[in-house]
Amino acid sequence: MTTVAVRQTSEDTTRRTLLLAAGLAVGLAAPFVLYPVFVMKVLCFALFACAFNLLIGFAGLLSFGHAAFFGGAAYITAHAAKVWGLPPELSILLGAGFSAVLGLAFGALAIRRQGIYFAMITLALAQMVFFLALQLKFTGGEDGIQGVPRGQLFGLFDLNQPLVMYYFVLAIFLFGFALIWRTVHSPFGQVLKAIRENEPRAISLGYRTERYKLLAFVLSASLAGLAGGTKALVFQLASLTDVQWQMSGEVVLMTLLGGMGTLFGPVVGAALVVTLESYLAGTNLPVPVVIGAIFVVCVLLFRRGIVGELQAFLARRKS
Repeated sequence: MTTVAVRQTSEDTTRRTLLLAAGLAVGLAAPFVLYPVFVMKVLCFALFACAFNLLIGFAGLLSFGHAAFFGGAAYITAHAAKVWGLPPELSILLGAGFSAVLGLAFGALAIRRQGIYFAMITLALAQMVFFLALQLKFTGGEDGIQGVPRGQLFGLFDLNQPLVMYYFVLAIFLFGFALIWRTVHSPFGQVLKAIRENEPRAISLGYRTERYKLLAFVLSASLAGLAGGTKALVFQLASLTDVQWQMSGEVVLMTLLGGMGTLFGPVVGAALVVTLESYLAGTNLPVPVVIGAIFVVCVLLFRRGIVGELQAFLARRKS
């Protein structure tokens, strides 16, 4: 029995290694096949969706306010790069740090509630951030912050070069994804799963669940801010669309389409949604309606999401 378990674990490890190697190869070759800015957008939203999935998929907390962290970091990064003249790496770190602090404040208030009450509190707090972004002078109001300079990475690499900027974004995505991977497969990640499955039982085992949920919230907010700050440099723009409640809904859609609670699901969901938006933008079709219809079909046919259903199918074949 032990030999079978060890063999199965070895096979799973090999499969994951091959999958990661294939994904890395695709990432390295992508800008030579596809438009680099398009792939960079996919990577930014994939990291955003992975950050959100860490909260809902592994801690069981549904947030409707993640646009506040994504868009807030975009504004801070853009302001730091354009007005303060900071280098791109410091600007992005400053944006992610702002999101971490904002996540700590939001989480301290929101985790006292559960279910729909938690979701509504996060939505209300995010709307406050939206109105601040609309009214504060440094955000540019409805015009946003435009013409954000990409600058030079570490003073050596010119990010105005598309390939240089692309590999910088890819490195950020790989860092964020690796951090999420390590978190999920750590003892901390196992406690989060226990809280998701049965919080009263986790409490009875002696875990202070509020602290674990708060830490997961802050980590998710930080990574969402990392994605938002990176996107601001990619498009050289921070605008109200980054902080609107529709952005929170969009990341929920990406995560559910790809597969909530899976590591690669949000990446697939983000790629699908961004591709559809880019393709449908050149047609006369109503983009939200088409994406909504696809979402309904996927929910009816693939209740675990695309990657979730694929994993379930492979598990059935193995058994």
